[in-house]
Amino acid sequence: MPFGKVYPCLVAKAERKGRSREEVDTLTSWLTGYPADEIHCMETDGTTYGEVMASPYWSEDGEKIRGSICGVRVETIEDPFMRRVRELDKVIDELAKGKSTETIMAGKERG
Repeated sequence: MPFGKVYPCLVAKAERKGRSREEVDTLTSWLTGYPADEIHCMETDGTTYGEVMASPYWSEDGEKIRGSICGVRVETIEDPFMRRVRELDKVIDELAKGKSTETIMAGKERG
């Protein structure tokens, strides 16, 4: 699936709750290791969601992400690809629920 189809959904999820694209970009950059300008390019250049999830720069902090997203406990997911998908979804969900990017990246109040 093209990253350009999935990422706008994550942005829209945050924006519906009064958050900004810049905040989504910040969290996505922090987790994937890609700078925001590269994320923007990947939205239009045909990069797949799988290619983004396979980032060699993925933050080790991703392993610390805990809690449920869509009824699934992130920390119990064994498949590395699905784990990364849920990690990104979880941090965007936390943003949409009102947590600051700083709090999310610091791992405070996670769960």
